[in-house]
Amino acid sequence: MACRALWSTRRQVVKLQAEGARLPSHELVYRRLREMILFGELEPGQAVTIQGLVDQLGVGMTPVREALRRLIAAGALVFQDNRRITVPVLDAAAIEELELARIALEPQLARRAAERVGPDDVARLRATDERLDAAIGKGDVHGYLVENHQFHAELNDIAAAPILTDLVEGLWLRFGPSLRVVCGQFGTRNLPDQHKAILEALASGDADAAARAMEADVVQGMSQIASGQT
Repeated sequence: MACRALWSTRRQVVKLQAEGARLPSHELVYRRLREMILFGELEPGQAVTIQGLVDQLGVGMTPVREALRRLIAAGALVFQDNRRITVPVLDAAAIEELELARIALEPQLARRAAERVGPDDVARLRATDERLDAAIGKGDVHGYLVENHQFHAELNDIAAAPILTDLVEGLWLRFGPSLRVVCGQFGTRNLPDQHKAILEALASGDADAAARAMEADVVQGMSQIASGQT
């Protein structure tokens, strides 16, 4: 299993290189490490080392150092007093703060999206939500995490608010590993969402309903994470 995971990780780096051949190596490594955090491949409390990531990703030390620096600055990783770098463990206070921040930002993005959305956008979001439902049906935790994030990322893209979107993406990096733990504990079938209500609001152009549905989605998701900490 360890060899398979190592090969999968290196294959992801190769895939990123193929998709962004003109991107510098440190950006490719950053994006791969970001995915590992966002989708819970690195667990809360897990320590990471430069050499370990060099071996796992099959890259040099310099791009790994740069990627770690960026992720520490974003709060996705923590530099401990003993000079260890770890994935943050969320306590109840941190979860509450993240929920408050998400409620302040994400409903506004949904509102803006409802004011700008077109039929093709709704169709694309429905397709993503169908893939998410399929992942839930199969108990595919990684697929669920990827498609759930994709749904929100596509919605935020429609909102055309890059500053708000960057802030939200930073929040997702902080709770991604904990969400993966919850999925592992309770399974994907016990993870409700408000995507259908969001889609209905977008299709009808009801910005207020889109904002309300997004707030409900955030509260449900963060409540699930909180339940996994007890």
